[in-house]
Amino acid sequence: MSATKHKLLVKIWDLIVIGIGSSCYSFGIVFFNMNNHLADGGVTGVTLILKALFNINPAYSTVFVNIPLLLIGVRFLSHKDMLYTLYGTGVLSVSLWLWQKVPLTINIQHDLLLSAIIAGLIGGFGVGLVFRMGGTTGGIDIIARLFERFKGIPMGQSLLVIDVLVLLSSLVYLDVRQMAYTIIYVFIFSQVVNYTQQGAYTARGILIISSKPNEIANNIMAQLGRGVTYLDAQGGYSHEPKQVIYCVVAPNELHDLKGIVSDVDEQAFMSIIDVNEAIGEGFTYKRPKRFKIL
Repeated sequence: MSATKHKLLVKIWDLIVIGIGSSCYSFGIVFFNMNNHLADGGVTGVTLILKALFNINPAYSTVFVNIPLLLIGVRFLSHKDMLYTLYGTGVLSVSLWLWQKVPLTINIQHDLLLSAIIAGLIGGFGVGLVFRMGGTTGGIDIIARLFERFKGIPMGQSLLVIDVLVLLSSLVYLDVRQMAYTIIYVFIFSQVVNYTQQGAYTARGILIISSKPNEIANNIMAQLGRGVTYLDAQGGYSHEPKQVIYCVVAPNELHDLKGIVSDVDEQAFMSIIDVNEAIGEGFTYKRPKRFKIL
């Protein structure tokens, strides 16, 4: 497959996933937030306020409210980011309109807690997919992406802060009880966004300093089937050259790895690092079979 064709397929896949994510988000808004009188944050929260006060369909107000924010995006975002944002915003608006036309009733007896949980899971998963592909659903997502790009603040955290400000404004049509359940929804939503965006392939990065690096490395490769990397280092006190072992394992393999290291060198130093996402052989690709060290 040529590089050009591969890039085209990647872009098409990005757009498909962004479309699915935007549709999931709008599904939760229509069937759980709107039907059970729960607010939302960001631009969606603003559109729900407009619906409650002036009966303006969120499918239409989503477009109008997004216009000034999209103009900001033109100034700061790349052409690809803007394309994905316009696409995500368009899909969100259209799907909000379509879901309202679908004669579907989800009977949860107006249980606000259950509504908040389900809406947070569905909406957070959908928006997380959009973010994972480098897109947004427009609105405050653009501002959050700018914070992430220029300040290094995770989008989930930025969205949570902005959402709280919008939610306080939603008190013009919500009572305190509905607001309390909405806050539960927003918290679940932000956590699921972060989890989905960062990826499910969580792992642990291990740095091992030992006087027996070769033996430890061989045992890790033989018993766990994980690759290792040697890093050249120097002792700060002794100034002696050392070989540091770096290895990435799944969380459920951490106990076995500790045993492997301890069996070889009980004095070995280990530093365990949380890895948000692991991409490559053994994690997102087919894991190799364990092999013997001759």
